[in-house]
Amino acid sequence: MEQIKKHFTEAQDILTQFVNNPNSFKNIELAGQILVQAIQNGNQIISCGNGGSMCDAMHFAEELSGKYRNDRPAYPALSISDPAHISCVANDYGYEFVFSRMVEAIGRKGDVLFAISTSGNSESILNAIAAAKTKGMRIIGLTGNDGGKMAALCETEIRAPRSEYSDRAQEIHIKVIHALIDYVETNLNNI
Repeated sequence: MEQIKKHFTEAQDILTQFVNNPNSFKNIELAGQILVQAIQNGNQIISCGNGGSMCDAMHFAEELSGKYRNDRPAYPALSISDPAHISCVANDYGYEFVFSRMVEAIGRKGDVLFAISTSGNSESILNAIAAAKTKGMRIIGLTGNDGGKMAALCETEIRAPRSEYSDRAQEIHIKVIHALIDYVETNLNNI
């Protein structure tokens, strides 16, 4: 029973650290503004991540293009998660290029790359960021621990507090994702 409870008390501690850091909400608001501006300007949001972070990237895109809480127009968002694309690029170029190749293919100036890496050091994500910069895209990063190499490469970085395992960062990331979608819906529907 104590081991089960420990999952919740650790998550509560990490969430408290996140809430008590004033930069957390400043960075979420800045990211929300970037997303709203992109949509208003006719640009798209492209999300990516590995493993559980890919699931979060997919969740983010589907709730923007589909529905979060209320009916509203669909927003232009997609995740780089097509298995045919990923296996093709991984086989022909190497896994580290699975996201950057898609950014090269469909990214445009003014689009937003929403990049997720709990370590901030995933090579495939760093390559996607480099490709996005080449295209003139804006970059929002969700990271953890010390932010890794991503911290200095993102226009805004939202960082989960340091934890022993990545699942704690992922729990913060999903809360951030929901807060961002709510921000986008609220601010676009008030225009």
